Amino acid sequence: MKQKLNLEQTLKQKMNQSLLQSINLLQYTGLEMIDYISELSKENPLIEEVNYDYEIYNYKTSNTGQAAVGEINSKTLTMYEQLKSQLYTLSIPEHLKETVVFGIDSLDEDGYLDIELSLWADNCETTIENVQKALTYIQSLEPAGIGARNLKECILLQLDDAESVAFNLIDQHMELLAAEDIPEISKLFAISESEAMEAVEQIKSCHPKPGQLLADSRPDYIIPEAAIYEEDGTWKISFFKWNSPVIEINKDYLDFKTDEKEAAAFLKEKYNQVNWLKKAIAYRSNTLEKVIHKIVEKQRLYFEHGSFMMQPLTLKEIAADLDLHISTVSRAIANKYIQTRNGVFPLKFFLQSGITQQNGKETSSFVIKQLIHELIQHENKRKPLSDQKIKEKLEKQFDVAVARRTIMKYREQLGIPSSTKRK
Repeated sequence: MKQKLNLEQTLKQKMNQSLLQSINLLQYTGLEMIDYISELSKENPLIEEVNYDYEIYNYKTSNTGQAAVGEINSKTLTMYEQLKSQLYTLSIPEHLKETVVFGIDSLDEDGYLDIELSLWADNCETTIENVQKALTYIQSLEPAGIGARNLKECILLQLDDAESVAFNLIDQHMELLAAEDIPEISKLFAISESEAMEAVEQIKSCHPKPGQLLADSRPDYIIPEAAIYEEDGTWKISFFKWNSPVIEINKDYLDFKTDEKEAAAFLKEKYNQVNWLKKAIAYRSNTLEKVIHKIVEKQRLYFEHGSFMMQPLTLKEIAADLDLHISTVSRAIANKYIQTRNGVFPLKFFLQSGITQQNGKETSSFVIKQLIHELIQHENKRKPLSDQKIKEKLEKQFDVAVARRTIMKYREQLGIPSSTKRK
């Protein structure tokens, strides 16, 4: 009985060590993983070679915007650099780009705007109106809450649904929130006390200092894990070799025998390390492959028809479909990129929040913003569309039914002024 118990404990310890290594490797990008393996090889004589260079070289030479392998470094990007790296996802007018960048540089370390709009305008030699437009672009960046001028605005930016109890509570009834007067909140919004408590807890869950979420992030050089392409009417995924490097064992140690206990124990430990490493690489590669396949499956309409067909998609949905934990999916997509015919995109770009329409259907907020932008682009410039008119056109032309207040919120996030100012 005792011998069996010891065996089970030893097996559990090995499983935990292997699992821990697998989890660590899962959150690494391809190049971070190679760096990690390279460090291990310095202390493990069994690792003779890691095959990946040729694939990276080919990718580098065919993508001149990328740095050579030797130029890749692991420096930590600042919050400001990370925010600026997101700007490529926005259609910012040329005359506003420098103003937007100046605004990002004017944030404090917590992500709050640390400059008056008038001073911002003076420094950029532009108008207050242009500065306000620039601010809406900044406030649309991730994490939500970035670019706020006070705590209230920071939380409102994080509450995506402008029609929710939580949004209206902090927007119009701060005194009830401060007092956590659940009975009064319940009475005011005609909801149960449990729903009122849930709204308060939702507000409490918002991050008061969103800039800190970008602190000490270690992104690597932007090199995709895989390429998505269409062939014979089918969407296919080709994974680059650095996504699954091959470890070659030094042949001199394969049949090495020794009677020295310390040397034998050392070799056994290094053999186990290599075996754990191979399993961790396989786990990372298989998990990432499953997640990317699922993303392509869920966003097939986007790949075929473009941004107007982006579907709502969440970590929870992918995790449920693949029978994985949400944290596993989150690690798998962290700082990972894929190459598409439209460019290189972070995997998290394809995870878009959804909004439940008034007709009960769910549409991604990304698509609604694209439609609003498109309608305004083609409006009669002499008679610009009001938010109410946009709401009506969305419902009539695209079967998208959302509240006028939501239209106003998304329009402002796009940096588009009201109809009266567009005349």
